[in-house]
Amino acid sequence: MTPSQPDLTPRQQQIMDLAQQQGFVATEEMVRILDVTPQTIRRDINELCSQGLLRRYHGGAGLASSIENVDYQVRQVLCLEEKKRIAALVADQIPDRASIFINIGTTTEEVAKALRDHQGLRVITNNLHVAALLSANADFEVTIAGGIVRPRDGGIIGEATLDFIRQFKVDYGIIGISGIDRDGSLLDFDYREVKVAQAIIANSRKVFLAADHTKFGRNALVRVCPIEQIDALFTDAPPPREIANLLAREKIDLHVASAL
Repeated sequence: MTPSQPDLTPRQQQIMDLAQQQGFVATEEMVRILDVTPQTIRRDINELCSQGLLRRYHGGAGLASSIENVDYQVRQVLCLEEKKRIAALVADQIPDRASIFINIGTTTEEVAKALRDHQGLRVITNNLHVAALLSANADFEVTIAGGIVRPRDGGIIGEATLDFIRQFKVDYGIIGISGIDRDGSLLDFDYREVKVAQAIIANSRKVFLAADHTKFGRNALVRVCPIEQIDALFTDAPPPREIANLLAREKIDLHVASAL
């Protein structure tokens, strides 16, 4: 539990406790858990943000750090239903017998699950979880990059990973991201992971970005690329106006997975 803050109401303290546990609190979830109106939750979030305890994101608020990501185990369940809907949209756009890159991330892992019934895919990945998921299909050819394995999430990074990725030119690069800045910069936390993502983007004929709504406006330390380097954004809610305008201007396809 987060240490109690003397200036916080009990309800605000509950919000902080949940943010500490999950890394992000959605407004709708807080309305349900705390049994108050959305306006009340927004006022609490505004107050917590004004104190520098939280940072507002599209649909809620999260911890303010730009240098450290939320734990992998938390990210696995954070916005899980939204990620599943996004993954289904991405999978619908991938034809059978395509070649694809899939990078590190819990959203891209959901995409891998959604692709399991495809036929004849050739998959190159630096994600141990993706490799394990897709290698169960005997009709797939799954190639895993060499390099340093991060114990916390099964991601593979480093110079060897970069050298390996650069040997291929694939039909689709499917990437996740930690944050999308208001100016359209795609952001992440680990410089070595970012270098691999950049190599995937450079060696894919089409780049699909899968990112749930919590990534809009979220800070992270390392810049991957400007959003105009992707071909399509798959998400679960309309992006903020600035990002929507960038997508329209650059003619980037926007796919929004609506709630069931």
